[in-house]
Amino acid sequence: SQLTFTLLSSRFSNSITHHLFSLIQFCDAGLTSSKLLIKGGTVVNAHHQQLADVYVQDGVILAVNPSIPVGDEVTVIDATGKFVMPGGIDPHTHLDFEFMDTATVDDFFSGQAAALAGGTTMHIDFVIPLKGSLTAGFEAYEKKANKSCMDYGFHMAITKWDETVSREMEIMVKEKGINSFKFFMAYKGALMINDELLLEGFKKCKSLGALAMVHAENGDAVYEGQKKMIELGITGPEGHALSRPAVLEGEATARAIRLADFVNTPLYVVHVMSIDAMEEIAKARKSGQRVIGEPVASGLALDESWLWHPDFETAAKYVMSPPIRKQGHDKALQAALSKGVLQLVGTDHCAFNSTQKALGIDDFRKIPNGVNGIEERMHLVWDIMVESGQISVTDYVRLTSTECARIFNIYPRKGAILPGSDADIIILNPNSSFEITAKSHHSKLDTNVYEGRKGKGKIEVTIAGGKIVWENNELKVAPGTGRYIKMPPFSYLFDGIDKKDAFYLNSLQAPVKRAKSNT
Repeated sequence: SQLTFTLLSSRFSNSITHHLFSLIQFCDAGLTSSKLLIKGGTVVNAHHQQLADVYVQDGVILAVNPSIPVGDEVTVIDATGKFVMPGGIDPHTHLDFEFMDTATVDDFFSGQAAALAGGTTMHIDFVIPLKGSLTAGFEAYEKKANKSCMDYGFHMAITKWDETVSREMEIMVKEKGINSFKFFMAYKGALMINDELLLEGFKKCKSLGALAMVHAENGDAVYEGQKKMIELGITGPEGHALSRPAVLEGEATARAIRLADFVNTPLYVVHVMSIDAMEEIAKARKSGQRVIGEPVASGLALDESWLWHPDFETAAKYVMSPPIRKQGHDKALQAALSKGVLQLVGTDHCAFNSTQKALGIDDFRKIPNGVNGIEERMHLVWDIMVESGQISVTDYVRLTSTECARIFNIYPRKGAILPGSDADIIILNPNSSFEITAKSHHSKLDTNVYEGRKGKGKIEVTIAGGKIVWENNELKVAPGTGRYIKMPPFSYLFDGIDKKDAFYLNSLQAPVKRAKSNT
């Protein structure tokens, strides 16, 4: 069959030449044809939607045109009346993560399989250093990710500071494809770092063109809050929320923002859970500072009342940090997303089962922190934000995929339905509905914080690397088929940073030349 397709811009074509025609052996269980035509759907990108066909070959989108004729060797999917969109990218997950004397139940296979069933085709996980070593941590996560069934990237956590860590950060950026580093301002005695380390880390991030990320809660104050709750005899899950109120998230967010401004480097605030934190981000962005705010699905969909549930197992499954907040915070975060104050949605998927959560039955401080979301995010954001009229369909693509790809510098390879982009595609039926239950989800979890939730808009097909991996409520995935996606430094967030530095130096009117005194 004859196909005409647009010439790619030279910059784009260079970035994807190396994988444009490489056949991705995605999964034996999947379709054998490497040629797909998605026909008659509404193709949605972050800034544009059109009725068009999408032609895919060997894992890459080759053409997006109103009508594309193809031969019999091409598998055709009818998308009439449906939305054809870039697969979701989850910027915040913890698969196979050792934390609080246990490990998350979802590994890189089960967690990614769940993601694919929910329309997410790439995620970025957090590498935790091993005894402070970034290299050892990276190697450990490389092994964990051997069983991957979809594309993934890595952020790196920084938990201590010395010359070795500084040198290793350089290696991570220049050789390993990592362009973001996370600093925990909470978890005293475990992952928490102080302001001195935060400043050193921010300076290093700036010089490398890597994005500094923060978990923003005041860890010292949280420690005090926890002691206070125990003294009051409050040992259940409600003590978790009471010990780390929103004011402590607001304080740490403000501090991180001001220190990033002082260093003049972009900042990414992970899991923004409260009005307090969101307002600090709004203020900074209004003044022109480069600050990204990431709410997570649980913060948009839930409120803290569950933590007061009389059944421990039910209440404990909602324990995460920062905590899910009082009613009202959820709506405010939704509004901030719709107005552009917050830029993208993650999940902080960190799955601990009810046996693991029971480790804290007598002391909320021992309940492993984390909720699910990697499979549910795309459906929840559609139902909460699009169905309610708070955002458009193009906004949906921006918040769930495109903006993440831009921030982490992998756009337009990811986050777009354009000629040359990776064939990570979902087909969403706006007239279909979904229901979330622990019985039907694909995570290894025995519970689900969204249990029983129903909504409109169902992802009926997921295509990852050009292969159909989710169709007719059936997963077709195999371990070892996902690819590690390297993410280059100096994303758009760094544009103009050097000019701001130069402007600052020129504005100092210092040092002042003073006449030497004769006395």
